[in-house]
Amino acid sequence: MSKYFLLSLIAALVLLAGCARKTNLFTSDETMKEFSPSYFEFNYLSAKARVVLEEQNGKTTRGTLNLRAKKDSIIWFSVSPGLGIEAVRGVITTESIKIKDRINGQDIDLSYDQFQNTYGLRISLNLFQNILFANIPNKVSYRDRLVRVGKTFELRQRRDDIIYESVIGAQHGKVEKLNTSSRYHKGKLTAVYPEFEDLEGQPFANKILITMLIQQQSNNPQSTLVNMEVNKVDLSNTPISFPYNF
Repeated sequence: MSKYFLLSLIAALVLLAGCARKTNLFTSDETMKEFSPSYFEFNYLSAKARVVLEEQNGKTTRGTLNLRAKKDSIIWFSVSPGLGIEAVRGVITTESIKIKDRINGQDIDLSYDQFQNTYGLRISLNLFQNILFANIPNKVSYRDRLVRVGKTFELRQRRDDIIYESVIGAQHGKVEKLNTSSRYHKGKLTAVYPEFEDLEGQPFANKILITMLIQQQSNNPQSTLVNMEVNKVDLSNTPISFPYNF
């Protein structure tokens, strides 16, 4: 299990909300007259998914991903390739990313600044949450460029030298496509949300395709394609546990 695989698991986390079991598709007779993005609301969330990671070298990895989250606080995850064996465990908080590779010992324990310096990709807990739930990546400000194009809005934002380009559906206020780029490093992320289901009255991305380009120091950029199928998603107002033992 390479370090690029561990980083690919991070990419998988941002789309755990994707490819859920198809239930009722989200529909709305209303269309936004003014820009009013929709944010997915929850207190605690737990989910289980089958994940498939396709690396640039042709390697394909399959496993079961368990995830727990507390809004604006923590994302915890565990990956098992089968037979109940835990291969990877990780915690993402407001301050850092910690990933434990129990098979090969190739761990990550970095602040977000250290992560950017090492892998050329600027991330945060808030960005993870927003991509996870197809929210716009950053709050809108006067610095941003927003235009209406047919049944969508196109939003261009620059934060910390990163450019975020989002296409937002006018009927549900959710991101349908997101691209990130930077002039200073080669790390990129692209996410596509072609369909939304109704989850407790909220639009929820049930299909996602994500591509992550990561560069570590002098190595060539590595591309990973992530697909996921969620088996179960539970929302709760009751606190849930987050195992911290590493």
